[in-house]
Amino acid sequence: MTLVKFNSDKNNSQRGLVPSFNNVFDSIFTDSFFTGRDMALLPAVNICETADHFQIELAAPGLAKEDFKVNLEHKMLTISVAKELSNQEEGKNFSRKEFNYSSFTRSFTLPDSADDNGIEAKYNNGILHVEIPKREEAKMVARQISIS
Repeated sequence: MTLVKFNSDKNNSQRGLVPSFNNVFDSIFTDSFFTGRDMALLPAVNICETADHFQIELAAPGLAKEDFKVNLEHKMLTISVAKELSNQEEGKNFSRKEFNYSSFTRSFTLPDSADDNGIEAKYNNGILHVEIPKREEAKMVARQISIS
């Protein structure tokens, strides 16, 4: 199973041994500030393979199962969340309205050994569990081999 990654170091191919003046500012503002912030917004993912299935665990506390969308298209499993919260207060001489949007998308390329029809997902205690069974012919079979 392959995790589809984004390229956070887009200036890497332009950097030599000694960075130019512009690349110093790019590395300070782009690499340190924005990349760190983007990485914090993506939930952590564990991917596990056993003899008969693959399992994806995605840590996303504070959400409800209705907030998730899990889609499968052309061997690409996509997990996404888009949530909008608004807070509105009114006082004597003021009015305040705040919006909070949170969203993310994680995509995984399924191997040929995955059984697309048997995928199951459940959300429990802040973790989304996605179980992807393997096809019968792809399951690891253990057997004793006799020595002659």
